[in-house]
Amino acid sequence: MSFFDALREILALGGPVVAILITMSVVTLAVTLYKIWQFTASGVGRHRVLSEALAAWDAGDEHKARARLAKSRSYLAPLVGVAMDAPDAPGLDQRLDAEAGLALAGLERGFRFLDTVAQIAPLLGLFGTVLGMIEAFQSLQGAGSSVDPSLLAGGIWVALVTTAVGLAVAMPTSMVLSWFESRTARERVFADKALRTVLVPGQALPLADDIPTAAVAPGHA
Repeated sequence: MSFFDALREILALGGPVVAILITMSVVTLAVTLYKIWQFTASGVGRHRVLSEALAAWDAGDEHKARARLAKSRSYLAPLVGVAMDAPDAPGLDQRLDAEAGLALAGLERGFRFLDTVAQIAPLLGLFGTVLGMIEAFQSLQGAGSSVDPSLLAGGIWVALVTTAVGLAVAMPTSMVLSWFESRTARERVFADKALRTVLVPGQALPLADDIPTAAVAPGHA
């Protein structure tokens, strides 16, 4: 039996609910592939060159920092470049935070759809099961006194197909969404650290020797 023959059989057993779930799974797969491409093209999680530029800037080596930044393919590189060119502009930190938030919002586009699929798919499967059970008991009622137990068993088996399909769609979708969200959460932390490093580099911070030492309480010297 080919894949399409098996698919037609599942659709015939599950009815319109399974058809909706399969359509949702196809769209979910398309969104997932698009997000993987988007993350790859944006350099999500690949900030080695940018990190080297930030380390050089933090150490006060502006020339090396700009040279490494020019080679970075990260989506954050333009924002870091703006921060390097105008570190003393008033309100720059708020503007850069807003721009970084906008970039991250673009990476999170499509998450709401994946979350909806992960929540709705099991409910659709359960809905199909309830409809199948109703149909099975209606068949038993119509059979009158000549009730065939196999008729009920067959109806229940067909009804449970929709629940299985719903869970099969929801579980991988939930796992993929969790992975995407964890990646964007790390990106948010890195973006904040990168901008703060440029705006307030380590060489501009007070040295440890210049920080007043707290008074030591008597008896705790």
